[in-house]
Amino acid sequence: MTDTISLPTPDDVLAAAARIAGHAHVTPVLRSRTLDDAAGCTLHFKAEHLQRAGAFKFRGASNAVWSLNAAAAARGVVTHSSGNHGAALALAAGARGIVCHVVVPEGAVAAKLASIAGYGAVLHRCAPTLAAREAGCERLRAQTGATLIHPYANRDVIAGQGTAALELLHAAGPLDVLVVPVGGGGLASGTALALQYASPSTHLVLAEPRGADDTLRSLRAGARVDDLAPDTVCDGLRGLLGAPNFDILRAHRSTDGTPVEVIAVDDADTVAAMRRIAVHTKQLVEPSSAITLAAVLADRARFAGLRVGLLLSGGNVDPDRLPWQP
Repeated sequence: MTDTISLPTPDDVLAAAARIAGHAHVTPVLRSRTLDDAAGCTLHFKAEHLQRAGAFKFRGASNAVWSLNAAAAARGVVTHSSGNHGAALALAAGARGIVCHVVVPEGAVAAKLASIAGYGAVLHRCAPTLAAREAGCERLRAQTGATLIHPYANRDVIAGQGTAALELLHAAGPLDVLVVPVGGGGLASGTALALQYASPSTHLVLAEPRGADDTLRSLRAGARVDDLAPDTVCDGLRGLLGAPNFDILRAHRSTDGTPVEVIAVDDADTVAAMRRIAVHTKQLVEPSSAITLAAVLADRARFAGLRVGLLLSGGNVDPDRLPWQP
């Protein structure tokens, strides 16, 4: 269900930027001298937690929805999601006036499910396994004719996610390194495509939970690792790297020949970084966002003295379940 798409190109990212203009927010770039001093480098935070639906996911979802022809749009869209992608797709579908079905696993964060439903999606419960989620999507697609918009292994979704990096580079200027979180790989692979076009000399570094480090293992092995059981507080990064996303990341090189790097981060360091961001920027972001700062702080020598972009991917935090609360 995820392996047969044609890979997007940098031109697709540019087309996505034009397509979603007027739908997605141009989010700000935040600075903190205190965090610069702590990291030993200059940090530029792309605030995608302030995006519509509270996450970068709206970019890819909006691009996918507005790419549909009229006949396909009339049949609606379907996806599986435990949070941000489902909410983003529901919001994008509502803007176009079409139905959105979201298959959600039992045990998902209640606040995120409420957000998906609040944006108008029809929720369909399933067992908390990837196989059950995909089977539910396939059943709904057969019944309704809806178009599957996969959370990360979708050409239009990948291209849409890359637009965040384009905006960051436009606002912040040249960057030595861009750090983004990686789960299923939609944002990571879209960012790689954006860098090919807009800043090929910028090194791409991915921040990944140590308990869900399939991207690190996959890139080291040269083949996808698809049998890992994720265990991390970063609920947005529990998806395994998609096949097309792996292909894009494996092929990516900066102009000096540097491949994509991956830094595996302990959950405790991610939670500490989340608190730092809250204290010093007054922004409450998800652990899946804070992991980018945690990666920089975990390897200060790697980033010392550089201009570093960090993508804060989302801010849909349940205030009753903050990770440092007992």
